[in-house]
Amino acid sequence: MTQGTELRLDRRSAADELSAVAALLQGGNVLALTGAGISTESGIPDYRGPDGNRRVTPMQYAEFLSSAQARRRYWARSYVGWQRFNVARPNTGHEAVARLQQAGIVGPVITQNVDGLHQAAGAIDVTELHGSLAKVVCLTCGDRTSRWDLDARMREANPAYTATSDEIRPDGDIALNDLDVTAFVVPLCLVCGRDTLKPEVVFFGESVPKPLVAHCFRLTEGAGSLLVLGSSLKVMSGYRFVRRAAARGIPVVIITRGPTRGDGEATLQLNAELGPTLTELVSRLGA
Repeated sequence: MTQGTELRLDRRSAADELSAVAALLQGGNVLALTGAGISTESGIPDYRGPDGNRRVTPMQYAEFLSSAQARRRYWARSYVGWQRFNVARPNTGHEAVARLQQAGIVGPVITQNVDGLHQAAGAIDVTELHGSLAKVVCLTCGDRTSRWDLDARMREANPAYTATSDEIRPDGDIALNDLDVTAFVVPLCLVCGRDTLKPEVVFFGESVPKPLVAHCFRLTEGAGSLLVLGSSLKVMSGYRFVRRAAARGIPVVIITRGPTRGDGEATLQLNAELGPTLTELVSRLGA
């Protein structure tokens, strides 16, 4: 078999797989579960490469709680990272999910991302499993504020702070050296004056609130199919919904790059880039 023949077979196979996905989803009542992979085309890299191995180690929840210095390090890094994270815009994958929703094919969306890009693309009924970077909570008194307000306060408190980075991570964090961290004036809660402000997101080592998990299980059990987009499913946080769907006989479709933890439960699986694949899926489903 020549190389050209092999390429034609690969393309035909991919087209056949996408046709099978379209046929399965066309009945509607699709629950979408999205991960960091759907935001990579917006310039926000995921934590893991196509091989599923973690590229970076984010701050753990216990570490954040452990000391004022750890919180200073987090906020200094996050302050710099937010400047790039905040300018990210929805890509064609986010837009395709919104169009499938508007066409009545996709229903609710559960996202493991904290970037708000699904909503920015026009999606509704989005459950943010791991919270949102746009919100900040004080762990001492419970006061809540917006990240944009906090960013303005940090900018005012650090007028000469010039640390920069070309890095960006899924949680808006970046790496800084110790000198840049030490020079940063950490934000304090306006209500209680403590330094225990935290983005309202689930850190690594922290648990998703049980009522939120229960809500997502109900969404899963009420779905006609589960569409997983851009997630390796390495952590139980998202993988449990794939397991629940499979246990209930609900078809599971996975579209992402590389292998996933849910491959054994998948009814259909596409190893593909999300933007072009979802755009083509929208076309095939007439959305």
